[in-house]
Amino acid sequence: MFTFTRRLLMPLLLFSLSATAVAQTTQIDFEEYTLDNGLKVILHQDNSTPIVAVSIMYEVGSKDDFPGRSGFAHFFEHLLFEGSENLERGEIDDYIQSAGGMMNANTSPDRTYYYEILPSNQLALGLWIESERLLHAKVESVGVETQRQVVKEERRERMDNQPYGRVLPELYSRAYKEHPYKNPTIGYMEDLDSAEEADYVNFYKTFYVPNNAILSIAGDLDLEETKALVEKYFGDIPTGPEPPRVAVEEAPLGGEVRDTVYDNVPLPALIMGYRTVARSHPDYYGISMMNQVLSQGQSSRLNKALVDEKELAVQVGSFPASSQDPGVAIAFAITRPGTTDLKAVESAFDEQVDRIQTELITDREFEKLRNQIEVQAISSYGSVAGIAESLANNEMFLGDADLINTETQRYLDVTKEDIRRVAQKYYTPDNRVVLYWLPQPSSR
Repeated sequence: MFTFTRRLLMPLLLFSLSATAVAQTTQIDFEEYTLDNGLKVILHQDNSTPIVAVSIMYEVGSKDDFPGRSGFAHFFEHLLFEGSENLERGEIDDYIQSAGGMMNANTSPDRTYYYEILPSNQLALGLWIESERLLHAKVESVGVETQRQVVKEERRERMDNQPYGRVLPELYSRAYKEHPYKNPTIGYMEDLDSAEEADYVNFYKTFYVPNNAILSIAGDLDLEETKALVEKYFGDIPTGPEPPRVAVEEAPLGGEVRDTVYDNVPLPALIMGYRTVARSHPDYYGISMMNQVLSQGQSSRLNKALVDEKELAVQVGSFPASSQDPGVAIAFAITRPGTTDLKAVESAFDEQVDRIQTELITDREFEKLRNQIEVQAISSYGSVAGIAESLANNEMFLGDADLINTETQRYLDVTKEDIRRVAQKYYTPDNRVVLYWLPQPSSR
């Protein structure tokens, strides 16, 4: 009856899935090396199917946007589909489709990622396109204006006009005062309107350099032939200056932040964010597992208490963000039709957190949690595209691509006492943002 809330909360659900993935237990062999220009290369050979994933990850995201130019990294992602000195407008897509492949890209607060999935005999095509984007991208006014309108429409569709689409931007704008995580990845409309061609040229020269990227290739390939192709297409691209890094250290929240947001939504919602740790922090694993106890599966604590027993909500969720700098752990509850008392929903949530803070989770819960981790580990990377991205992510943000093989153990090393400790440390009222998300009042 209430499945429509899944569509309405899709941005949150996708964010949750990306935040909680763990590495798989099947051994993934790979080779990594660095070109003379600083480009890191990771190669994974899997000849089981004639498919290859070519990907390149740049260590630049929305947190690196120029002041007054929010949404720049995401806008630039769109711009790099416009063409290059050797690829006319529209030709990138034509080449990929003609080869029987597909391509896409995405931008997060911390990185920008481009990839192609191609028949393995088209490996050189993918490498050529990505080398063109890195060295010869066209940053011209016609492309800027075209993509400006595309990005603005994307913002309207995904954020401004989507029920609950503003949840993450509204939450992050209150969770951070100084750190650029406070700004939406897609940017503000006024910044999208004011950006000029010179800004994009500067951004390109600053961040799109080989020493700021990881080229990750996975699939049906010959290692020595692939190395030769990588050298051919990327070896002579000059090293660039070391890009600037965000050095903002956000102060503690300093007390609970509360607010009410009115939106064009069918049901009230409780949205909460707790300031936590970076993805690389050891406590991340305990926080992640604590959130699985709270909300993963029909028998999870939040689902049993708020949905089944008290019948306050139709959907609940909690998960930690996966971010390069200290992040936010997010919780939400969409109320059942007819429920207007968000204080009762909040109290029910707090009761479940208090239980974890004061009592160790049960042996049965702990065994189930560890089993969930292992099942997720086995199924997390069922495609060469997923493997390519995971290898690059692990290398860029955790400094070790081999965590694709070993990170599961870090989760399994978490104890019941660790879960209680992180709940006590981070899940405190003075460390959270609480939003009451309410339907727009009737204009009549």
